[in-house]
Amino acid sequence: MWGAILKKKIMIFGLLGLFIVMLPLYAFKIEPNMLTIKQVQINENKDANATKLKIVQISDLHISNSYPVAKLDKVIKDVNQQQPDIIVFNGDLYDNFASYPYQNEVSAKLAQMKAKVGKFAVWGNHDYGGGESRVYDSVMANGGFKILKNAGDMLNLNGRSVFIGGMDDSMLGHPSIPETLQYRVGQPNYSVMLTHEPDVADQLVNTGTQLVLAGHSHGGQIKLPFYQETNVLSRKYIKGLYTLNGGMKVYVNTGVGTTRVHARFGVRPEISVLNVSI
Repeated sequence: MWGAILKKKIMIFGLLGLFIVMLPLYAFKIEPNMLTIKQVQINENKDANATKLKIVQISDLHISNSYPVAKLDKVIKDVNQQQPDIIVFNGDLYDNFASYPYQNEVSAKLAQMKAKVGKFAVWGNHDYGGGESRVYDSVMANGGFKILKNAGDMLNLNGRSVFIGGMDDSMLGHPSIPETLQYRVGQPNYSVMLTHEPDVADQLVNTGTQLVLAGHSHGGQIKLPFYQETNVLSRKYIKGLYTLNGGMKVYVNTGVGTTRVHARFGVRPEISVLNVSI
C-alpha cells in the first residue's frame, strides 16, 4: 500500500517537474512563433449591393535580436494571402532601434506587403525610443506605408467613401482627435480610426467613428493564474472585439512580437482580418 502511494507521489512530482522544465521552452521558443490569422466579422450587411472592405491589421512587430527581420517572411506571406483592400500597422516597429538598427532590410520586407487600396501606419510608444523617432517615418514610407500622425485620408472603394484616420501615440506623442477628424470630408460611408493604445477608444465615442483599431497590449502577452503582463494605458481593452456605446466597434490586436519578456503564454501572436460591409 505504502509503495503504491510513494509511486503515485513520485509520478506527480515527476510530472510537475517536467511541466516546470517545459513551460519556459514553450513560452520562449514555441508560442511566440505560433502566428495565427484571426478572421473578424465587424458587421453583417445582407444587401447585395453592399461593398465589402477587408482590412488586414498587424501591430507590435517589435523587431529585435529576439524577433529578427527574417521572421517577417511569415507575416508577409500570411498578409498577402488575404488579398486585403487596406493594410494597417498600429505601431511599435522595433523593440529597441538602438540595438537593432536595420532600416533598409525592414523597409524592403514591409514593401512586400500588398494592398489593393493602401497601407497605413501610426506611431507607437517604442517608435519614439532608441533613436527610432529619427527614422520611423522614412522606414515606413520606404515600405509603402503612409504615416497617419493626427492625420487622415479619404478613400474611394467601389463608389463608397471610407475615411481612415490615425492618431499620434498616447504615451509619448501628442494625439489630437479634432486635428485628425479635420481630414474627414463630408459624410463618408464608413470611418476607421487607428491608435496604438486601445483605451483611447473611449474618447472616440460619438465622433462618427464606426471602427477603432489598436494594439499595444499584446493581449497581456503572458497569461498565467498567478501572473499577467500588463501595459500602461491598456488596462480596459486588452484583446479582441468590443462594442462601445452607440455601436462603435473596437478591435485590439494581440501583436506579432514581444517586449520586455520575450515570451508568450496563452496569447498567441496574430494577424487580424477585419471584414466590413459598407
